[in-house]
Amino acid sequence: MGVPRPSLSLAIVGADYPNKRGPSRRFEIALCATGDPVELRPEPKNPADPRAVAVFSARGVQLGYLTAERAPWIGGMLAQGRELQAIFQAKAAWGCVIRVGFDGEEPSLPAAEMVTEETETSDYWRDEIWPGDEFGDV
Repeated sequence: MGVPRPSLSLAIVGADYPNKRGPSRRFEIALCATGDPVELRPEPKNPADPRAVAVFSARGVQLGYLTAERAPWIGGMLAQGRELQAIFQAKAAWGCVIRVGFDGEEPSLPAAEMVTEETETSDYWRDEIWPGDEFGDV
């Protein structure tokens, strides 16, 4: 495993798609609070993308999916048996943001910073730089 990885913020997309049952994804996102636990569930039988990773709230309601760029990396870690812990970080226009801790580490929220014109929400968290590791080396 090497050097411990710092926590990472990940975008959750697909909030406008309906859930098969229960409340809508947007409604469930509205109920989530910063720090609430979330669950990452790989979906190898997903017809649109067998590498998809769904994200569920502590109440077991789907919030959406990891982006197509991050899902293979995170799904690969889960398939290897690496322990990932995730919490709800923030609501966003496209869905929400979660924070993931790697290899048994609890995810830590970064300090909220001032909003700039580039951010879409009232809070902005900058991730630590992972030296020499643009997308994470599994």
